[in-house]
Amino acid sequence: MTTRRRAVVVLAAVAAAVLIGRAQPAAPANVIVITIDGLRWQEFFRGADRAYFERDDRGSGGEPERRFWRDSPEDRRTTLMPFIWNTLARQGQIFGDDTAGSTARLTNGLFFSYPGYNEMFAGLADPRVDSNARIPNPNLTVLEWLNRRPGFEERVAAFGAWDVLPSILNVDRSGLRVGSGWNVTPDPVTERERAINQLATDLPRFWNYGPVDAPVVYAALEHLRTRTPRVLYVMLGEGDEWAHRGRYDLYLDATHRADRFVERIWTTAQSMPEYAGRTSLLVTTDHGRGSTTTDWMNHGREVEAAERTWIALLGPGAPPLGIRPDVHVKTSQVAATIAWLVGEDFTAAVPAAAPPLPLQPSR
Repeated sequence: MTTRRRAVVVLAAVAAAVLIGRAQPAAPANVIVITIDGLRWQEFFRGADRAYFERDDRGSGGEPERRFWRDSPEDRRTTLMPFIWNTLARQGQIFGDDTAGSTARLTNGLFFSYPGYNEMFAGLADPRVDSNARIPNPNLTVLEWLNRRPGFEERVAAFGAWDVLPSILNVDRSGLRVGSGWNVTPDPVTERERAINQLATDLPRFWNYGPVDAPVVYAALEHLRTRTPRVLYVMLGEGDEWAHRGRYDLYLDATHRADRFVERIWTTAQSMPEYAGRTSLLVTTDHGRGSTTTDWMNHGREVEAAERTWIALLGPGAPPLGIRPDVHVKTSQVAATIAWLVGEDFTAAVPAAAPPLPLQPSR
C-alpha cells in the first residue's frame, strides 16, 4: 500500500470514529419529554429526608415516614421513584448527582418556572423572560422549531395543567397543539377526549389555574395512542404546588405518583410498534428549591441551591451509562438534546443555544 493510500485509509478511519462518536439515533426517531416541576435534586438523588416530616407528640412522622423513609439514600430514592432508579438509571443515564462530582444547573439567574422552561426549550436564558406572567415567549423553542421541520408537521404536542404553558410555547405563533388549564385535551373530538376534560373539571380544585396531574397524563396518553406524535411533552406540576404550601408529605406523594406517570407513559410507548425501540425519554425539572428545612418550600434568585437541577434520559439515544460522574451540565442543553434525539440540529437554527448533552461515552 502506498503512503498516499495509507493516509487516505487513516483519515477515513478517523472520520468514521468521529461519526460513530456523534452518531444520532436511527430515523425515524421520537422523543418524550416529561418535566416534574420543582423537584429538588436532594429528593431525586437521596429520597425522603427525615428532618422534613411533620411529627406528632410522640415524635412519629406517621404514614409518610413509614412509606418513604429507608436507612440508605439508595433505598430511599428507589422507594420514592422506583421506575427512575430501577429502570431508567440502569438502562439510561442521569446527570446532576453531587456525590458523583457532577452538577446540573440553571443559567437564567432567576430560578423559577417560566425562565426555567424558556431556558430548557429555547436553549438559552433571556432577561426578557423575568416573570410567570402569561406573556408570549419571544424566543423560538425547540418544540416550535421541530413542528416546522419536514416529517414533524402537526406531530409535536404538549400537555400540562399550568395555564402559562401556552405562553411558554407561544401557541399563537407556533401553532403547537397544547392542552392546558381545564381543557387538558385541546379541541376534543372523541367521547374519550371529552370525558378526560370533564374529569379535569370534576376533580377538586386545589389551585385556580388547572387540575391535578392525573387528567393531564390521561390526555397525553390518549394523544400518544391516537395521534402518534413524534415529539410529546408532558408537564407535571403537583409537587411544586404542595412544596410551596409546606406539605412535605404531599410533595413526596406527588413525586411518587409522577414516577408512576413517567413509567406509564414510557411503557405505553414501548407497547406500540410506532415507538418501541425508536423512542427516547428525557425527564428533568425547571428549577430547584431551598436546601434547608426553613427554605425548601421556596425558590428564586435569593434562595441558595435553587439553581440546581437534574436530567435523566432513557432510550436509543442514551447509552446505559447510569449516573454520570464528574460531568457538569446546564438546563439550557436540553433544547438541543431534544432535537438531537430525533436527528435534528437545533443549534444550526439557533447558534446561541447551548449544545446537546454529552450522551456518548468519553473516549
